[in-house]
Amino acid sequence: MTTTPHTLPASSDQATWSRILALHARVERQLGQAMQRRHGIGLSEYRALEDLARAGDGELRMQELADRIGLGQSSVTRLVGRLDAAGFAFKDLCPADKRGVYAVITEEGRQRYNEARATYADVLSSALNSAGADPHLAGTVQALRSTT
Repeated sequence: MTTTPHTLPASSDQATWSRILALHARVERQLGQAMQRRHGIGLSEYRALEDLARAGDGELRMQELADRIGLGQSSVTRLVGRLDAAGFAFKDLCPADKRGVYAVITEEGRQRYNEARATYADVLSSALNSAGADPHLAGTVQALRSTT
């Protein structure tokens, strides 16, 4: 089989990765729009609230939060600043190590997260169902769902 730079064989790692990225972009767009429209928060803010809400004491080191949601240090600092301005979280210094900065969820942040959880789950399922009907993405969706 001959290929050009624009047509990779379906079994290649690049073609597989391309389908994953296409699926990711489609689902993220739908999730982001729903979070913003229905709950007034971006997708990164939702994910930060989720990680903070799931943390045993409702707080995470800023670097750990950045790693969990896939952001750099400066991006997570701005994100927590937005959550702080909205009353959903705040920054706190570690009492034992004043260099350690934590993000801490507020009760209002927990409430917003709890309100948004069902939307996230519903939109995620709907987006995956829709993508699963696309012949180019059906196998990728099926593979993802078969691992859970």
